[in-house]
Amino acid sequence: MEQILTGEEMRRYETHAIKELGIPDLVLMERAALAVADEIEKHISPCGFVLFVCGIGNNAGDGFAAARILLERGIASKILQVGNPLKMSDACRIQRQICENLHIPILENFHPETDAAQDCSLIVDALFGIGLSRKIEGTYAEVISWMNRQPAKKLAVDLPSGISADTGQILGTAVNADSTVTFAARKPGHILFPGSSCAGTVVCRPIGIPLSRHPVTGLKDVKATENAFTCTSDDLPGLLPPRKAHGNKGTCGKVLLIAGSEGMSGAACLAARAAYRSGCGLVRVFTPECNRIPVQISIPEAIVTTYNETLQAEEKLKDALSWADVCGIGPGLGTSQTARWLLQYVLRNYSGPLVLDADALNLLAADPELFVLVCQRKDPAILTPHLVEMARLTGKSVRTISEDLIDSCRSFASQHHLICVQKDARTVVSDGSHVFLNTTGNSGMATGGSGDVLTGILLGLLAQRPTPFESAVAAVTLHGLAGDAATSSRSSYSMIAGDIAEQVGTVLLDAENQTNLFLLS
Repeated sequence: MEQILTGEEMRRYETHAIKELGIPDLVLMERAALAVADEIEKHISPCGFVLFVCGIGNNAGDGFAAARILLERGIASKILQVGNPLKMSDACRIQRQICENLHIPILENFHPETDAAQDCSLIVDALFGIGLSRKIEGTYAEVISWMNRQPAKKLAVDLPSGISADTGQILGTAVNADSTVTFAARKPGHILFPGSSCAGTVVCRPIGIPLSRHPVTGLKDVKATENAFTCTSDDLPGLLPPRKAHGNKGTCGKVLLIAGSEGMSGAACLAARAAYRSGCGLVRVFTPECNRIPVQISIPEAIVTTYNETLQAEEKLKDALSWADVCGIGPGLGTSQTARWLLQYVLRNYSGPLVLDADALNLLAADPELFVLVCQRKDPAILTPHLVEMARLTGKSVRTISEDLIDSCRSFASQHHLICVQKDARTVVSDGSHVFLNTTGNSGMATGGSGDVLTGILLGLLAQRPTPFESAVAAVTLHGLAGDAATSSRSSYSMIAGDIAEQVGTVLLDAENQTNLFLLS
């Protein structure tokens, strides 16, 4: 798993390294500059030259130092400095003076018609890095616009200038880099959109700043994500529940899926199939009688329990809930009075692991009394809203939520004592403390039913008894990897939700081949 740090956290770790561990700031800057120079050498021909666009802070100091290192390696460069030189940081001033002593050309007084980039092979963005918190305007905005117009490739130092390190939002304007070299740890701005698109290929290099899961001095007081992390396919085996060699369909977990309404059997079928593909032993679909035949034909492995009247449904639902190890409600359920009654009955009578998705979320948003029942549960429920559903649940606009995906998810989970799986191009999962940022998946998954598949995967894993938060992280990762696997045979244009469900097994097979997921005892 990869630790993700906010800009403020990174500064605290850096301060800790300098003031408490005694590592000089110029040593850290030298390590950063070496990392930048190494990456530049991968992208430039021996006869090319590099233009560094530097500001006046330590990010610019990295740029000045990298230019000097390239000179040692026989690569020519020149520097365009933007900003008031009298306001340079101490480290930046030292690095600039060294470049002057080495007669590296330093240009000032930028104007939009400058030919500073003429014939250059690479432009290095060393304007702001992770420290930016205000909207870019004036000369800096003109410089960034000019950089983006140049045909040369762009490499950003730490973070493309104009991107918020903590949210990935564009602060007025931003450099569109082809690649980015960051230090010690990636930041949310490298992962969340649109920052991810501006950063291009991100390379993370250590520079001597020790990182720890435990807060360093002062870090615990930061509105931060020191518990934030992301995963790759290599991490998946460690997220999956082990399977006992002597297990049976009962010990592998029983899923109750309350889903579907008239004309909406597909959501139940997709979720049930995904649950089975994720390893649970039994799936019971609780759905209206009109959906019996479609579900039985599509998922012959499933147990199907149907209902017509609420009175008839109560006795059957009571029995189904007593049978289940985990329960999920919402896909294709609708928002009728019957649907509301079903959700209310589950919230009042079921204390086991619970996943609320789709129409269950719409019902909660429309009825505060139901939402109170969710918040009062002893063990937190798992809610899986996309951004529109999140807006309904919180009363915030989609724009407000999307401007800070991490904070909106974490705050919602913390405030209401639940686990939130906030679905988007970069899904965020939080239990109110820990934050997981998903980097798997692709645009082909933006198709009807994809969320139903995620719900099924989540229920299938949860039934095998890992903790709810671990299940949510594993499910989101597995869902995205299955979507990535589907692109091997389908284009992102033609992919449908069923393709994702069918690729779950392929991804799990790869995970099994990486490690032994079976307990032989």
